[in-house]
Amino acid sequence: MSPVDQGHIRNFCIIAHIDHGKSTLADRILQMTGAVSERDMRSQVLDSMDLERERGITIKAQAVRVHYTASDGETYQLNLIDTPGHVDFSYEVSRSLAACEGALLVVDASQGIEAQTLANTYLAIEGDLEVIPVLNKIDLPAADPELHGRAVADLIGDDPENVLRISAKTGEGIEAVLEAVVARVPAPHGDLGAPARALIFDSVYDQYRGVVAFVRVMDGVFEKGDRLRCMQTGLVVESEEIGVMSPVMTPTGKLSAGETGYLVTGLGDAVAEPVGGELPAERDAVAASPEHLFEAAIGQIRRGESRRRQIGDADPADRPILPRQLLPGIDELAQRRLAAPRLAGVHELHETGAPQRVDDRRR
Repeated sequence: MSPVDQGHIRNFCIIAHIDHGKSTLADRILQMTGAVSERDMRSQVLDSMDLERERGITIKAQAVRVHYTASDGETYQLNLIDTPGHVDFSYEVSRSLAACEGALLVVDASQGIEAQTLANTYLAIEGDLEVIPVLNKIDLPAADPELHGRAVADLIGDDPENVLRISAKTGEGIEAVLEAVVARVPAPHGDLGAPARALIFDSVYDQYRGVVAFVRVMDGVFEKGDRLRCMQTGLVVESEEIGVMSPVMTPTGKLSAGETGYLVTGLGDAVAEPVGGELPAERDAVAASPEHLFEAAIGQIRRGESRRRQIGDADPADRPILPRQLLPGIDELAQRRLAAPRLAGVHELHETGAPQRVDDRRR
């Protein structure tokens, strides 16, 4: 299988404040591109955790590949990452941004700009991503597209006319979103002839196959059977399977520069293959450059009760230490809360969601 022309690849993510319609937009994109049949279609297709479906939120970033035939007649490979919207999971968002060239900034047309709208926008701008503003839920009676459209345009320094107005629920405007992704998101510029290296932007644990790393290939080509070196741990593993999410795991045997996909390594511990690290082929490990590494989670987080309490009232033994790599969603805000003189513990959502993520990763 020959490498895909990078000029026909678009890597982008969806960012927004919680409950502004990211997952619904992702559902519509999957539906319109034919990635999911009408029979298999359900809400929150990309949300796999029980807690996500129970609360209607996204906690864990999810990647998927779709193909879209644009108005120019060309077929493009779109690699989409649906990210969390809750403030406590902004680290998940930042990892996803590191694997993309563009971002859809989704804003609720009835609520306008909110806290995570600003936070995610700044993250995208700092990452030098092309930000495409999208005003969602224009079908709601309380929607004010003109007012909030101007506000979003002012936020990113764009013209209000360039703010897309859609309803992910009804499907209105979704085609315009896909056309904007093709036209405005830059194509990746990886070097196919360079040493193979990839960025690990997420991972899950499969009880039968071990750690499955989700990667963005920065340069070179990865093939099934390649020996890989985890740069942060020095561990050498073999790629047992290589493929893409479309949206189920689909083996391809190869991933080339500019593409996103997954690598099955057989490792039994996610800590040995930390998220945010670089994963080069062993033959090219000497040429791997640490300067390209995404800032990985380091240190440890103490998990306490869901309610805030005085440290003096807590027995340290009641707050087991969990490796930070296992809780990539805990961001700087949570750390500051833990470091406060009289407070311990993390947000209630982390208290519920973190153990499930640990179970998914380590069983």
